[in-house]
Amino acid sequence: MEGGDYFRETDLLLSESMEDSMNRNSSNMRREGANGNVDGRHSAVSTDDELLDIRTGALEHWHDSDEEETSKNLNSSSSNLMDTLDDLPPGIGQYEDFHTIDWLRDIARDRMRHRHIIKNKQDGIWEKVKSAHDAWSGWVCVLLVGVAAGLCAGIIDIGATWMSDLKEGICAEAFWLNREQCCWSVSKVDIDDEYCLQWKTWSEMFGGSRSGAGSYVVTYFLYMVWAILFALLAALFVRVFAPYACGSGIPEIKTILSGFIIRGYLGKWTLLTKSVGMMLAVSAGLSLGKEGPFVHVASCCGNIFSYLFPKYGTNEAKKREILSAASAAGVSVAFGAPIGGVLFSLEEVSYYFPLKTLWRSFFCALAAAFVLRSINPFGNDHLVMFYVEYNEPWYIQELIPFVLIGVLGGLYGSFFIKANIAWCRYRKNSRLGNYPIIEVLVVTFVTALLSYPNQYTRLNTSELIKMLVGRCGPEDDTDLCDYKRNYSSHQMNETYLKSMTSSTVIGDGVYKALWMLALALVFKGIITIFTFGIKIPSGLFIPSMAVGAIMGRMIGIGVEQIVVANHDNPFFENMCESKQFCRITPGLYAMVGAAAALGGVTRMTVSLVVIMFELTGGLQYIVPLMVASMTSKWVGDALGKEGIYDAHIQLNGYPYLDSKEEFTHTTLASDVMRPRRNDPPLSVITQDSMTVEEVEHVMKSTSHNGFPVIVSRESQYLVGFVLRRDLNLAISNALKLQDGIVYNSIVYFTNHVTENPNDPAPLKLRKIIDMAPVTITDQTPMEMVVEMFRKLGLRQTLVTHKGRLLGILTKKDVLRHIAHLENQDPESILFN
Repeated sequence: MEGGDYFRETDLLLSESMEDSMNRNSSNMRREGANGNVDGRHSAVSTDDELLDIRTGALEHWHDSDEEETSKNLNSSSSNLMDTLDDLPPGIGQYEDFHTIDWLRDIARDRMRHRHIIKNKQDGIWEKVKSAHDAWSGWVCVLLVGVAAGLCAGIIDIGATWMSDLKEGICAEAFWLNREQCCWSVSKVDIDDEYCLQWKTWSEMFGGSRSGAGSYVVTYFLYMVWAILFALLAALFVRVFAPYACGSGIPEIKTILSGFIIRGYLGKWTLLTKSVGMMLAVSAGLSLGKEGPFVHVASCCGNIFSYLFPKYGTNEAKKREILSAASAAGVSVAFGAPIGGVLFSLEEVSYYFPLKTLWRSFFCALAAAFVLRSINPFGNDHLVMFYVEYNEPWYIQELIPFVLIGVLGGLYGSFFIKANIAWCRYRKNSRLGNYPIIEVLVVTFVTALLSYPNQYTRLNTSELIKMLVGRCGPEDDTDLCDYKRNYSSHQMNETYLKSMTSSTVIGDGVYKALWMLALALVFKGIITIFTFGIKIPSGLFIPSMAVGAIMGRMIGIGVEQIVVANHDNPFFENMCESKQFCRITPGLYAMVGAAAALGGVTRMTVSLVVIMFELTGGLQYIVPLMVASMTSKWVGDALGKEGIYDAHIQLNGYPYLDSKEEFTHTTLASDVMRPRRNDPPLSVITQDSMTVEEVEHVMKSTSHNGFPVIVSRESQYLVGFVLRRDLNLAISNALKLQDGIVYNSIVYFTNHVTENPNDPAPLKLRKIIDMAPVTITDQTPMEMVVEMFRKLGLRQTLVTHKGRLLGILTKKDVLRHIAHLENQDPESILFN
């Protein structure tokens, strides 16, 4: 039996034995749900395989029974009856755009496909090869995804760095080199380029000098021109080639991984446009990052490579295992944090995360990190631009400012989410949304105009974070490291070296730097609100970390000066070796602040701490990072439960049923199901009494995604459920290809067909009907219904009373009910 025929026979065999098994399994599942056994986090279909028995138990029961007798009955049925759909048309079992998948159906079919392969394994060498290929295909697929994600990340990092430096000047000897590569021969390069003659500013390229008022004006003007040009190109690329390439992509990835279909969102054009657009958007100097969009890029790679393996390409539920691994690879290349990437996929984006997906995600993240490390895009043997490595200790007294940083991070995160969502809602509901390119140009103009005068906002955001989290050494003479040190260079001994790295009184340069950082903090915090959400690729990780790093560095300098001024206070006794040598590291506070701000915006915890730990390479800083991130989350949750990505999911009306929220209301299924009072009756199809014309009329007069099949309109006893797409394709195919099928042909969803020579040929559609839909009674508590939709990934469930069909409950109905109970607009849920 061929694979396609096997699946069709599988659906046909959901018959009498399945009905008995389904009734038993359904009642058991309901009792388990009422007892709380469906409680968990990352499971649309729980990692506990017993939950799948509701759909596959009858299949396995049939498979292990008398197969010869069953096969004989099937062959007899096939020979005695002309089956209209011996070859089902392409598309049967697939899903429409902007619809939710049926997790139980897809995973049950994959299990039967796997059983078929195992059964045929003994038939010869070729079958054993097919079985081995099926076993290793998942690992090969995630390996290809990891390699592709690493290659894309390397190209994007190199291109973005070069174009970012292009705004200020060019390497005269080799234009393809960025500023750092151009100045590698120079041991000392500061932000004013005073020591690198190979790097030419645009003023010098036009015959001017490196410094002076004229040079400043020319460089300022060209900085703005380049920024607007890059932003315009990014917006045009998105508008013309792939509208889905805008934004960070993480809210949509979360929704897709929960079982939603968005055609084209993970396609090849989106991948290409997102990659080029990321380089252009970051190079424009906008307050955004490329780290978040890396998740989208990697997921595009996962979607594209999954089609090389039919096991994943033709099964939406299985494909999401590859996409979860790809998300881990995206964070791995974004931060050089493979373990953090796996935890990010587990904690933040994935909905269905079985143990084998955890292993494959780790392997995919490892492959991506290895490829990116081999490319070495930053030339520093690290995977990120702002890698730091500390050795200085931290002290128990510093937990107080770390908690304060966490509180401020949570406050900032809550403020940012509310302000950004308000602005995005205004954009969505006003005429501003009709002019996306103009909005991009205006935001870029304002950003470039206000960024250039401040040396800290003029920097690439990753370079700014690198500067803030770094420590001041003897070689640093920037304003941020202007400390009053009293040792001259001829005293090159241990005391001198210790004094050059210890805390002391700040000089005028630090005061100037603090004022500039305060302005940068206000500017970054405000402009990011208007930048995140414009129609170009834009991430939120780096801007949030930059705001937190500025805040943390300023607090760190303040704590440092308090300790230096009160070094003889018993409270600070262990922090100072003597009157002259106190050890406070402001860069550590910047690192903790970056974690706190990012945690406040995204509400990540475990994955955030691991990402920051992998960034710094210091085990001793896990406790400060944990304290700040947890405090940030607590404060943020106290002011609003949603992170920025969940807020954008709700804003866009995506059907995402978050398992973190508890449903505590006492409503029943009968209160939520459709039809309600005064509604038209439920659209149904009878099993053996409607003509093709009548069925098509039902489909044309409604927009439902599927229809219950009942015995008759008088009895209302439930037979099964048929999807609109499958029914439409099957009828269209039969009218075109099958002889004798006309609009007066009776449609049968049963095996027993009454044939009359004087009547048109019957249309038998038994093979496309789901004979085992999940059903509940009208008295089922909605708390249990919500858990069923969350943990089983249901698309819809039918409501019955004593076996008779009463109504239907879809995922959209559940989401709208929850929104209504929380005093939100139920009509904001746009998709099913």
